[in-house]
Amino acid sequence: MDTWEALEQTCQSCRECSLWETRKNVVFGVGSRNAEVLFIGEGPGANEDEQGEPFVGRAGKLLDDMLAIIGLKRESVYIANIVKCRPPQNRDPLEVEQDACIGYLRRQAALLRPKIIVCLGRIAATKIIREDFKISREHGQWFEKAGVQMTAVYHPAALLRDPRRRPEAFDDFKALQAKIREICDHTEVD
Repeated sequence: MDTWEALEQTCQSCRECSLWETRKNVVFGVGSRNAEVLFIGEGPGANEDEQGEPFVGRAGKLLDDMLAIIGLKRESVYIANIVKCRPPQNRDPLEVEQDACIGYLRRQAALLRPKIIVCLGRIAATKIIREDFKISREHGQWFEKAGVQMTAVYHPAALLRDPRRRPEAFDDFKALQAKIREICDHTEVD
């Protein structure tokens, strides 16, 4: 059985794909290790690589604001990425990189045992929910896999690029708030 400490230590020394060669920091994850809600992004950007924490740049600030709107704090959820090292020039993580790293995320989820998984963006949704997931059409819809409720929302970086999608994202977060109230035991939302 994994422990958080052993898993993080293994992840910190990972060389399963070439991303380790250019990383400054492994971005393992952050938040409550008892969280009922797991947010999954695609991979770290420059700020995240620098600080070793997911979602700390402009997109992270927007995510924090969106969480606050529904009464959640970063500390009460868990936030991780599919890949733990920054792809060069913030390009999408390659399939081979995702495949090399997904085991760490699966082990994090096994330790966490979340009731809800929220995929942040298309790449996370196609890896976690379904390969042919269409974020523009299916964001905010709920799916169940292995007893876990899953949804995908627009990635905060996409909302920064296209603010017209923010009302849809707000609706998706309000639906998340309702789902948390419905099935979570110790996650408080306003």
